[in-house]
This record gives sequence, structure tokens and C-alpha cells, in this order.
Amino acid sequence: MAGHTITGERISAFIDSLDRGNTEFLNEIEAECRRTNVPVIRPQMQSLLKLLLAMNRPKSILEVGTATGFSALLMNEYGPEGCKITTIEKYEKRIPLARENFRRAGKENAITLLEGDAAEILKELQETYDFIFMDAAKGQYPVFLPDVLRLLKTGGILVSDNVLQDGDIIESRFAVTRRNRTIHSRMREYLYELKHNENLETAVLPVGDGVEVRVWKGNER
Repeated sequence: MAGHTITGERISAFIDSLDRGNTEFLNEIEAECRRTNVPVIRPQMQSLLKLLLAMNRPKSILEVGTATGFSALLMNEYGPEGCKITTIEKYEKRIPLARENFRRAGKENAITLLEGDAAEILKELQETYDFIFMDAAKGQYPVFLPDVLRLLKTGGILVSDNVLQDGDIIESRFAVTRRNRTIHSRMREYLYELKHNENLETAVLPVGDGVEVRVWKGNER
């Protein structure tokens, strides 16, 4: 029926049930994250990442927000052979867990972990990347954006996770809890900027907690 949408918990559960899953080691890390309440990308987001990696075949990936290393290891597993990943994490308690997971996976040479504030580290980076995945502090996305776009190669893909805030993004700022209002307003500004930037082709998708996928159309570098 025209205009009818099929998003919802039952549809999401059905889609998740079709997933082939990941490697045993990735499943182990994901389960541990869920047991310890560490944020981890949702199954549909995992599927979308795998699809984009298969389509884009990136040789270099930048991740903003490592957590315990699950998504970096997933991108390493399902990205092309020889792909190099650089990932940034600020939270001191998660850094040793991520390093240990990279060591256990035997991926220390394929994944480089940079410790510190992404806003500062991004300004120092000079290498450009084929694929950038942002899954960090949502209120900082607008702060990261200028440097992220500078680091993205022409034709490269930028993916931002959690952009719809479990649906709160459509609410009035007064309907959002006071502590989340700054994030709410910044995320709205972020989405508007990306949808109206003529150098980007952007799609906002109701996948997981909302994901934005965009391709940089700037001048060849």
C-alpha cells in the first residue's frame, strides 16, 4: 500500500533472524559487550557495514570510536584482504580491552589504535581514507565533521551510526530529557548539514538506531 512503512520491532526481529552471524571470536566479543553493557553496533548495522565494505572494497579505513574493538575487527574480517584500519578511542578503561582483543585475533599489524580525544587526533592526521565509520560521542559529530571530510577520499564512504537517537530526533527539543537536549539539537544540525552539502550524496536510513551513509563527491585528490 502506498505510503505504508514496514519498520518496527517485529520486522527488525525478523530481519535479524535471517542473519548468518559472524565468526566465533566476533560472537564472543559481542556477547561480552552485551553482558557488560558496552555499546556495540546492532545486527542490522553489522549487515550494512558488511555490504558497504563488499561494495566499496576500501584499502584504508578510519574508525572514530573503538570501544572494545568489535566493529574494527568486524570490518577487518569482512573487508578486503590487506585493508589497513586506524581506530580512535578516548575512554581509558576500554583501550586495554580493545588492544587485548586485537592481540587475541592476531590483528595487531592490521589495526592501529590511537589513544586520545578524537577532535584533537583528527586534526593531526594527514592520510586520507576510503571508508570512515563514526560511532563515538554523538554530540561531537558536528565537531569531527570538518576534519573527517578532509580525510575522506573522493568517492569515499562516510558512515555515522546512532543518528536517529531511537526516534528522539523527530521530537521537539522540549519532549527530550534536559540532559539530552544538546545532543538532540546538534544531531539535527549535523543531519541538515550533510543532507544539504552539495559535495556529498547522503542517505539517512532507519537501520538500528539510525545510520547515515554518504559519499564524498569533492575534487579528486
